[in-house]
Amino acid sequence: MTVVTRFPPSPTGFMHIGNARTALFNWLYARNMGGKFLVRIEDTDRARHSEEAVQVILDGLDWLGLDYDNTPESQYANRGRHIEIANELLEKGMAYKCYCSPEELEQMREDAKKQGRPTAYDRRWRDSTEIPPEGIDPVIRIKAPLDGSQVVDDKVQGRVEVKYEQVDDFIILRSDGSPTYMLAVVVDDHDMNVTHVIRGDDHLNNTFRQNVIYDAMGWEKPTYAHLPLIHGPDGAKFSKRHGAQSVEEYRQMGYLPEAMRNYLLRLGWSHGDDEIIPTKQAVEWFNLDHIQKGAANFDFAKLENLNAHYIGEMNAKDLIEAALPFFDTKPDETAITRITAGIEELKKRSKTLVQFAQEARFYVSAPTAYDEGAQKNMDTEVLEALKTTFEALEDFTPDGVMAASKALADQIRDGKLGKIGMPLRAALTGSDKSPAIFEAAAILGKDETLKRIAQALK
Repeated sequence: MTVVTRFPPSPTGFMHIGNARTALFNWLYARNMGGKFLVRIEDTDRARHSEEAVQVILDGLDWLGLDYDNTPESQYANRGRHIEIANELLEKGMAYKCYCSPEELEQMREDAKKQGRPTAYDRRWRDSTEIPPEGIDPVIRIKAPLDGSQVVDDKVQGRVEVKYEQVDDFIILRSDGSPTYMLAVVVDDHDMNVTHVIRGDDHLNNTFRQNVIYDAMGWEKPTYAHLPLIHGPDGAKFSKRHGAQSVEEYRQMGYLPEAMRNYLLRLGWSHGDDEIIPTKQAVEWFNLDHIQKGAANFDFAKLENLNAHYIGEMNAKDLIEAALPFFDTKPDETAITRITAGIEELKKRSKTLVQFAQEARFYVSAPTAYDEGAQKNMDTEVLEALKTTFEALEDFTPDGVMAASKALADQIRDGKLGKIGMPLRAALTGSDKSPAIFEAAAILGKDETLKRIAQALK
Protein backbone atom coordinates (compact mmCIF):
# COMPACT_ATOMS: atom_id res chain seq x y z
CA MET A 1 0.00 0.00 0.00
CA THR A 2 1.29 3.45 -0.90
CA VAL A 3 0.73 5.86 1.96
CA VAL A 4 -1.15 8.99 0.86
CA THR A 5 -1.70 11.95 3.18
CA ARG A 6 -3.40 15.23 2.42
CA PHE A 7 -3.50 18.84 3.57
CA PRO A 8 -6.92 20.42 2.82
CA PRO A 9 -6.91 24.05 3.98
CA SER A 10 -9.77 26.49 3.55
CA PRO A 11 -8.61 29.73 1.88
CA THR A 12 -9.26 32.18 4.70
CA GLY A 13 -6.47 34.61 3.81
CA PHE A 14 -3.62 33.23 5.90
CA MET A 15 -2.09 29.96 7.07
CA HIS A 16 -2.62 29.53 10.81
CA ILE A 17 0.28 28.10 12.78
CA GLY A 18 -1.92 25.12 13.69
CA ASN A 19 -2.57 24.44 10.01
CA ALA A 20 1.15 24.66 9.35
CA ARG A 21 1.86 21.98 11.96
CA THR A 22 -0.86 19.76 10.47
CA ALA A 23 0.70 20.17 7.03
CA LEU A 24 4.15 19.39 8.43
CA PHE A 25 3.00 16.19 10.17
CA ASN A 26 1.24 15.01 7.00
CA TRP A 27 4.32 15.82 4.92
CA LEU A 28 6.73 14.12 7.32
CA TYR A 29 4.64 10.95 7.55
CA ALA A 30 4.33 10.69 3.77
CA ARG A 31 8.05 11.28 3.27
CA ASN A 32 8.97 8.83 6.06
CA MET A 33 6.80 6.13 4.47
CA GLY A 34 7.91 6.84 0.91
CA GLY A 35 4.37 7.90 0.07
CA LYS A 36 2.60 10.94 -1.35
CA PHE A 37 1.65 14.27 0.21
CA LEU A 38 -1.29 15.93 -1.56
CA VAL A 39 -2.84 19.39 -1.29
CA ARG A 40 -6.56 20.09 -1.73
CA ILE A 41 -8.12 23.53 -1.37
CA GLU A 42 -11.49 23.27 0.37
CA ASP A 43 -13.07 26.19 -1.43
CA THR A 44 -16.75 25.33 -1.48
CA ASP A 45 -17.62 28.58 0.34
CA ARG A 46 -17.69 30.74 -2.80
CA ALA A 47 -18.81 33.87 -0.96
CA ARG A 48 -15.51 33.95 0.92
CA HIS A 49 -13.35 32.43 -1.82
CA SER A 50 -10.29 34.33 -2.98
CA GLU A 51 -7.54 33.18 -5.32
CA GLU A 52 -5.22 35.53 -3.46
CA ALA A 53 -5.95 33.62 -0.25
CA VAL A 54 -5.20 30.33 -2.02
CA GLN A 55 -1.84 31.74 -3.11
CA VAL A 56 -1.05 32.79 0.47
CA ILE A 57 -1.49 29.16 1.55
CA LEU A 58 0.68 27.82 -1.27
CA ASP A 59 3.34 30.45 -0.55
CA GLY A 60 3.29 29.35 3.10
CA LEU A 61 3.88 25.72 2.12
CA ASP A 62 6.68 26.75 -0.23
CA TRP A 63 8.36 28.87 2.47
CA LEU A 64 8.16 25.99 4.95
CA GLY A 65 9.73 23.72 2.35
CA LEU A 66 6.78 21.30 2.24
CA ASP A 67 6.70 20.12 -1.36
CA TYR A 68 3.60 18.29 -2.56
CA ASP A 69 3.03 15.57 -5.14
CA ASN A 70 0.08 16.95 -7.07
CA THR A 71 -1.32 20.06 -8.63
CA PRO A 72 -3.44 21.41 -5.76
CA GLU A 73 -7.04 20.31 -6.29
CA SER A 74 -10.12 22.46 -5.86
CA GLN A 75 -12.93 20.90 -3.86
CA TYR A 76 -15.41 23.21 -5.60
CA ALA A 77 -14.26 21.91 -8.99
CA ASN A 78 -15.21 18.39 -7.86
CA ARG A 79 -18.80 19.29 -6.93
CA GLY A 80 -20.22 17.30 -9.86
CA ARG A 81 -18.67 14.15 -8.44
CA HIS A 82 -20.04 14.93 -4.97
CA ILE A 83 -23.57 15.34 -6.37
CA GLU A 84 -23.19 12.07 -8.27
CA ILE A 85 -22.39 10.20 -5.03
CA ALA A 86 -25.29 11.86 -3.20
CA ASN A 87 -27.68 10.63 -5.87
CA GLU A 88 -26.11 7.17 -5.80
CA LEU A 89 -26.71 6.98 -2.05
CA LEU A 90 -30.29 8.06 -2.67
CA GLU A 91 -30.78 5.30 -5.26
CA LYS A 92 -29.27 2.70 -2.92
CA GLY A 93 -31.69 3.65 -0.18
CA MET A 94 -28.85 4.89 2.02
CA ALA A 95 -30.09 8.49 1.85
CA TYR A 96 -33.44 10.21 1.51
CA LYS A 97 -35.07 13.50 0.58
CA CYS A 98 -36.20 15.75 3.39
CA TYR A 99 -38.83 18.43 2.70
CA CYS A 100 -38.78 20.23 6.04
CA SER A 101 -38.94 24.00 5.75
CA PRO A 102 -36.59 26.19 7.81
CA GLU A 103 -39.58 27.14 9.99
CA GLU A 104 -40.37 23.48 10.69
CA LEU A 105 -36.78 22.76 11.64
CA GLU A 106 -36.72 25.72 14.02
CA GLN A 107 -39.98 24.61 15.64
CA MET A 108 -38.57 21.09 15.93
CA ARG A 109 -35.55 22.44 17.84
CA GLU A 110 -37.70 24.59 20.13
CA ASP A 111 -40.02 21.68 21.00
CA ALA A 112 -37.06 19.41 21.73
CA LYS A 113 -35.53 22.01 24.05
CA LYS A 114 -38.76 22.38 26.00
CA GLN A 115 -39.02 18.61 26.41
CA GLY A 116 -35.33 18.20 27.27
CA ARG A 117 -34.67 16.05 24.20
CA PRO A 118 -31.70 16.26 21.81
CA THR A 119 -32.26 19.01 19.24
CA ALA A 120 -31.11 16.93 16.26
CA TYR A 121 -33.42 16.47 13.27
CA ASP A 122 -36.17 13.99 14.22
CA ARG A 123 -35.92 11.95 10.98
CA ARG A 124 -39.59 12.57 10.10
CA TRP A 125 -38.96 12.13 6.36
CA ARG A 126 -36.65 9.12 6.72
CA ASP A 127 -39.29 6.47 6.01
CA SER A 128 -42.19 8.77 5.17
CA THR A 129 -44.80 7.76 2.62
CA GLU A 130 -46.33 11.22 2.55
CA ILE A 131 -46.71 13.07 -0.74
CA PRO A 132 -43.95 15.72 -0.86
CA PRO A 133 -45.26 19.27 -0.43
CA GLU A 134 -45.16 21.56 -3.44
CA GLY A 135 -42.83 24.54 -3.64
CA ILE A 136 -40.10 23.13 -1.40
CA ASP A 137 -36.77 22.00 -2.81
CA PRO A 138 -35.68 19.08 -0.65
CA VAL A 139 -32.30 18.43 0.93
CA ILE A 140 -30.78 14.97 0.83
CA ARG A 141 -29.93 13.41 4.18
CA ILE A 142 -27.81 10.34 4.91
CA LYS A 143 -29.45 7.38 6.68
CA ALA A 144 -27.29 6.95 9.74
CA PRO A 145 -27.59 3.59 11.58
CA LEU A 146 -30.10 3.72 14.42
CA ASP A 147 -28.65 1.06 16.70
CA GLY A 148 -25.27 0.01 17.98
CA SER A 149 -22.09 2.02 18.05
CA GLN A 150 -19.09 2.95 15.97
CA VAL A 151 -15.45 2.55 17.04
CA VAL A 152 -12.46 4.47 15.73
CA ASP A 153 -8.97 3.26 16.58
CA ASP A 154 -7.27 6.62 16.37
CA LYS A 155 -3.46 6.63 16.17
CA VAL A 156 -3.27 9.52 18.64
CA GLN A 157 -6.48 9.51 20.66
CA GLY A 158 -6.68 5.73 20.99
CA ARG A 159 -9.93 3.76 20.91
CA VAL A 160 -12.95 6.07 20.69
CA GLU A 161 -16.50 4.73 20.65
CA VAL A 162 -19.68 6.64 19.85
CA LYS A 163 -23.21 5.29 19.94
CA TYR A 164 -25.17 5.75 16.74
CA GLU A 165 -27.94 7.46 18.66
CA GLN A 166 -25.53 10.40 18.86
CA VAL A 167 -25.10 10.53 15.06
CA ASP A 168 -27.87 12.37 13.23
CA ASP A 169 -29.16 12.03 9.67
CA PHE A 170 -27.04 14.93 8.51
CA ILE A 171 -27.46 16.75 5.20
CA ILE A 172 -25.21 15.69 2.32
CA LEU A 173 -26.85 17.78 -0.43
CA ARG A 174 -28.44 21.17 0.21
CA SER A 175 -31.75 22.30 -1.26
CA ASP A 176 -29.90 24.38 -3.87
CA GLY A 177 -28.14 21.23 -5.08
CA SER A 178 -24.76 22.03 -3.54
CA PRO A 179 -22.87 19.34 -1.61
CA THR A 180 -22.00 19.82 2.06
CA TYR A 181 -18.47 19.65 3.46
CA MET A 182 -19.26 16.35 5.21
CA LEU A 183 -19.95 14.66 1.87
CA ALA A 184 -17.31 16.45 -0.18
CA VAL A 185 -14.41 15.60 2.12
CA VAL A 186 -15.23 11.88 2.09
CA VAL A 187 -15.62 11.69 -1.68
CA ASP A 188 -12.43 13.64 -2.28
CA ASP A 189 -10.40 11.60 0.20
CA HIS A 190 -11.66 8.39 -1.40
CA ASP A 191 -11.02 9.55 -4.96
CA MET A 192 -7.52 10.81 -4.04
CA ASN A 193 -6.73 7.40 -2.46
CA VAL A 194 -5.97 9.00 0.89
CA THR A 195 -4.84 6.31 3.33
CA HIS A 196 -4.16 8.45 6.41
CA VAL A 197 -6.20 11.42 7.63
CA ILE A 198 -3.98 13.43 9.99
CA ARG A 199 -5.80 16.50 11.28
CA GLY A 200 -6.72 18.50 14.40
CA ASP A 201 -8.72 16.77 17.11
CA ASP A 202 -11.48 19.37 16.66
CA HIS A 203 -12.44 17.18 13.67
CA LEU A 204 -12.79 14.00 15.72
CA ASN A 205 -16.58 14.29 15.96
CA ASN A 206 -16.78 14.71 12.18
CA THR A 207 -15.05 11.36 11.78
CA PHE A 208 -18.05 9.41 13.04
CA ARG A 209 -20.39 11.17 10.63
CA GLN A 210 -17.99 10.79 7.70
CA ASN A 211 -17.58 7.08 8.41
CA VAL A 212 -21.34 6.67 7.89
CA ILE A 213 -20.77 7.73 4.28
CA TYR A 214 -17.77 5.41 3.89
CA ASP A 215 -19.85 2.48 5.15
CA ALA A 216 -22.85 3.39 3.01
CA MET A 217 -20.68 3.43 -0.11
CA GLY A 218 -18.76 0.30 0.91
CA TRP A 219 -15.47 2.21 0.76
CA GLU A 220 -12.41 1.41 2.84
CA LYS A 221 -11.95 3.96 5.61
CA PRO A 222 -8.61 5.73 6.09
CA THR A 223 -6.46 5.47 9.19
CA TYR A 224 -7.15 8.44 11.48
CA ALA A 225 -4.75 10.46 13.63
CA HIS A 226 -6.28 13.46 15.38
CA LEU A 227 -3.68 15.93 16.63
CA PRO A 228 -4.01 17.88 19.87
CA LEU A 229 -4.71 21.58 19.53
CA ILE A 230 -2.09 24.26 20.13
CA HIS A 231 -2.54 26.44 23.20
CA GLY A 232 -0.87 29.68 24.20
CA PRO A 233 1.79 29.87 26.94
CA ASP A 234 -1.03 30.32 29.49
CA GLY A 235 -2.75 27.08 28.48
CA ALA A 236 -5.69 28.81 26.79
CA LYS A 237 -6.55 28.21 23.14
CA PHE A 238 -3.95 29.91 20.95
CA SER A 239 -5.31 33.26 19.78
CA LYS A 240 -4.30 36.73 18.62
CA ARG A 241 -3.79 37.91 22.18
CA HIS A 242 -0.89 35.45 22.52
CA GLY A 243 0.93 36.91 19.52
CA ALA A 244 1.45 36.12 15.85
CA GLN A 245 -0.86 33.42 14.48
CA SER A 246 0.03 33.04 10.82
CA VAL A 247 3.06 31.56 9.11
CA GLU A 248 3.48 34.78 7.13
CA GLU A 249 3.76 36.81 10.34
CA TYR A 250 6.62 34.62 11.57
CA ARG A 251 8.32 34.94 8.22
CA GLN A 252 8.06 38.74 8.47
CA MET A 253 9.44 38.60 12.01
CA GLY A 254 12.63 37.04 10.68
CA TYR A 255 12.24 33.39 11.56
CA LEU A 256 13.86 30.75 9.38
CA PRO A 257 11.79 27.96 7.79
CA GLU A 258 14.25 25.40 9.20
CA ALA A 259 13.61 26.70 12.71
CA MET A 260 9.83 26.75 12.20
CA ARG A 261 9.86 23.15 10.96
CA ASN A 262 11.94 22.06 13.94
CA TYR A 263 9.76 23.97 16.41
CA LEU A 264 6.43 22.82 14.98
CA LEU A 265 7.70 19.24 14.95
CA ARG A 266 8.40 19.39 18.69
CA LEU A 267 5.02 21.02 19.33
CA GLY A 268 3.20 17.82 20.15
CA TRP A 269 5.75 15.21 19.00
CA SER A 270 8.95 14.01 20.61
CA HIS A 271 11.97 11.81 20.04
CA GLY A 272 13.44 11.27 23.47
CA ASP A 273 15.01 14.47 24.76
CA ASP A 274 16.12 15.69 21.33
CA GLU A 275 15.34 19.37 20.73
CA ILE A 276 17.46 20.16 17.66
CA ILE A 277 16.08 17.93 14.92
CA PRO A 278 17.10 18.91 11.36
CA THR A 279 14.52 18.13 8.69
CA LYS A 280 16.44 15.19 7.21
CA GLN A 281 16.54 13.57 10.65
CA ALA A 282 12.88 14.42 11.24
CA VAL A 283 11.86 12.56 8.07
CA GLU A 284 13.82 9.51 9.23
CA TRP A 285 12.41 9.51 12.76
CA PHE A 286 8.82 10.70 12.34
CA ASN A 287 5.95 8.37 13.19
CA LEU A 288 2.43 8.64 14.57
CA ASP A 289 3.22 6.75 17.78
CA HIS A 290 5.09 9.61 19.42
CA ILE A 291 2.42 12.29 18.95
CA GLN A 292 1.25 13.41 22.37
CA LYS A 293 -2.43 13.21 23.23
CA GLY A 294 -2.68 16.47 25.21
CA ALA A 295 -2.60 20.02 23.90
CA ALA A 296 0.80 21.59 23.20
CA ASN A 297 1.69 25.03 24.56
CA PHE A 298 3.35 27.53 22.23
CA ASP A 299 6.62 28.82 23.74
CA PHE A 300 8.01 31.91 21.99
CA ALA A 301 11.32 31.74 23.89
CA LYS A 302 11.96 28.20 22.64
CA LEU A 303 11.20 29.25 19.08
CA GLU A 304 13.62 32.18 19.37
CA ASN A 305 16.36 29.97 20.76
CA LEU A 306 15.86 27.45 17.96
CA ASN A 307 15.99 30.23 15.40
CA ALA A 308 19.21 31.54 16.94
CA HIS A 309 20.69 28.03 16.64
CA TYR A 310 19.84 27.76 12.95
CA ILE A 311 21.16 31.27 12.27
CA GLY A 312 24.41 30.19 13.92
CA GLU A 313 24.58 27.14 11.63
CA MET A 314 24.21 29.10 8.38
CA ASN A 315 27.10 30.06 6.14
CA ALA A 316 27.67 33.76 5.52
CA LYS A 317 26.36 33.77 1.95
CA ASP A 318 23.05 32.06 2.74
CA LEU A 319 22.49 34.06 5.93
CA ILE A 320 23.07 37.42 4.24
CA GLU A 321 20.80 36.44 1.36
CA ALA A 322 18.05 35.37 3.79
CA ALA A 323 18.38 38.65 5.70
CA LEU A 324 18.35 40.95 2.64
CA PRO A 325 14.59 41.74 2.83
CA PHE A 326 15.07 43.07 6.38
CA PHE A 327 17.68 45.73 5.61
CA ASP A 328 16.47 49.32 5.27
CA THR A 329 19.20 49.89 2.68
CA LYS A 330 20.21 47.05 0.40
CA PRO A 331 23.85 46.08 1.07
CA ASP A 332 26.24 46.69 -1.81
CA GLU A 333 29.36 44.60 -2.45
CA THR A 334 31.43 46.57 0.04
CA ALA A 335 28.78 46.14 2.73
CA ILE A 336 28.47 42.41 2.06
CA THR A 337 32.26 42.06 2.37
CA ARG A 338 32.12 43.86 5.73
CA ILE A 339 29.16 41.82 7.01
CA THR A 340 30.90 38.62 5.94
CA ALA A 341 34.03 39.61 7.84
CA GLY A 342 32.00 40.25 11.00
CA ILE A 343 29.55 37.39 10.53
CA GLU A 344 30.43 35.28 13.57
CA GLU A 345 29.93 38.14 16.01
CA LEU A 346 26.69 39.13 14.26
CA LYS A 347 25.37 35.57 14.51
CA LYS A 348 25.93 35.50 18.27
CA ARG A 349 23.87 38.66 18.69
CA SER A 350 20.94 37.62 16.50
CA LYS A 351 17.91 35.48 17.30
CA THR A 352 16.00 36.54 14.17
CA LEU A 353 16.83 37.83 10.71
CA VAL A 354 15.34 41.16 11.75
CA GLN A 355 17.87 41.39 14.59
CA PHE A 356 20.66 40.33 12.27
CA ALA A 357 19.84 43.13 9.83
CA GLN A 358 19.62 45.65 12.67
CA GLU A 359 22.96 44.54 14.13
CA ALA A 360 24.63 44.64 10.71
CA ARG A 361 23.16 47.92 9.45
CA PHE A 362 26.20 50.02 10.43
CA TYR A 363 28.26 47.88 8.03
CA VAL A 364 25.89 48.93 5.24
CA SER A 365 25.89 52.69 5.77
CA ALA A 366 27.12 55.34 8.20
CA PRO A 367 24.64 56.46 10.85
CA THR A 368 22.49 59.44 9.90
CA ALA A 369 21.20 59.82 13.45
CA TYR A 370 22.39 58.86 16.92
CA ASP A 371 20.09 57.19 19.44
CA GLU A 372 19.80 58.34 23.04
CA GLY A 373 22.43 55.90 24.26
CA ALA A 374 24.90 57.02 21.62
CA GLN A 375 24.34 60.69 22.41
CA LYS A 376 25.08 60.07 26.10
CA ASN A 377 28.37 58.44 25.17
CA MET A 378 29.61 61.12 22.77
CA ASP A 379 32.87 62.51 24.17
CA THR A 380 34.43 65.20 22.01
CA GLU A 381 37.83 64.95 23.70
CA VAL A 382 37.98 61.18 23.17
CA LEU A 383 36.80 61.41 19.56
CA GLU A 384 39.38 64.09 18.75
CA ALA A 385 42.08 61.93 20.34
CA LEU A 386 40.89 58.83 18.46
CA LYS A 387 40.95 60.74 15.19
CA THR A 388 44.57 61.80 15.77
CA THR A 389 45.60 58.33 16.99
CA PHE A 390 43.96 56.45 14.11
CA GLU A 391 45.34 58.79 11.45
CA ALA A 392 48.83 57.76 12.57
CA LEU A 393 48.01 54.08 13.10
CA GLU A 394 49.52 51.71 10.53
CA ASP A 395 48.32 48.42 12.07
CA PHE A 396 44.58 48.94 11.55
CA THR A 397 43.64 45.40 12.60
CA PRO A 398 41.38 44.45 15.54
CA ASP A 399 44.47 43.94 17.74
CA GLY A 400 46.09 47.11 16.45
CA VAL A 401 42.95 49.21 17.03
CA MET A 402 42.50 47.76 20.53
CA ALA A 403 46.15 48.34 21.47
CA ALA A 404 45.99 51.97 20.30
CA SER A 405 42.72 52.47 22.21
CA LYS A 406 44.20 50.97 25.38
CA ALA A 407 47.19 53.31 25.14
CA LEU A 408 44.82 56.25 24.69
CA ALA A 409 42.77 55.13 27.71
CA ASP A 410 45.91 55.07 29.80
CA GLN A 411 46.75 58.61 28.65
CA ILE A 412 43.43 60.41 29.09
CA ARG A 413 40.91 58.16 30.93
CA ASP A 414 42.78 56.50 33.79
CA GLY A 415 43.17 53.26 31.85
CA LYS A 416 39.39 52.73 31.50
CA LEU A 417 39.05 51.22 28.04
CA GLY A 418 35.25 51.56 28.10
CA LYS A 419 35.65 55.33 28.19
CA ILE A 420 37.30 55.04 24.77
CA GLY A 421 35.23 52.22 23.31
CA MET A 422 31.79 53.70 24.01
CA PRO A 423 32.38 57.02 22.19
CA LEU A 424 33.93 55.05 19.31
CA ARG A 425 30.86 52.78 19.19
CA ALA A 426 28.54 55.79 19.19
CA ALA A 427 30.42 57.41 16.30
CA LEU A 428 30.64 54.28 14.14
CA THR A 429 27.20 52.77 14.73
CA GLY A 430 24.94 55.56 16.02
CA SER A 431 24.06 53.33 18.99
CA ASP A 432 25.42 52.26 22.37
CA LYS A 433 25.06 48.59 21.40
CA SER A 434 26.96 46.77 18.66
CA PRO A 435 29.31 43.88 18.01
CA ALA A 436 32.88 44.15 19.40
CA ILE A 437 33.74 47.69 18.38
CA PHE A 438 37.50 47.35 17.81
CA GLU A 439 36.91 44.48 15.42
CA ALA A 440 34.10 46.45 13.78
CA ALA A 441 36.39 49.46 13.27
CA ALA A 442 39.00 47.25 11.62
CA ILE A 443 36.32 45.72 9.34
CA LEU A 444 35.06 49.18 8.34
CA GLY A 445 38.65 50.16 7.58
CA LYS A 446 40.74 53.18 8.50
CA ASP A 447 39.24 55.62 6.00
CA GLU A 448 35.59 54.83 6.84
CA THR A 449 36.29 54.87 10.58
CA LEU A 450 37.93 58.31 10.37
CA LYS A 451 35.11 59.55 8.18
CA ARG A 452 32.49 58.50 10.75
CA ILE A 453 34.44 60.00 13.66
CA ALA A 454 34.64 63.30 11.78
CA GLN A 455 30.88 63.15 11.09
CA ALA A 456 30.16 62.51 14.78
CA LEU A 457 32.35 65.46 15.78
CA LYS A 458 30.25 67.74 13.61
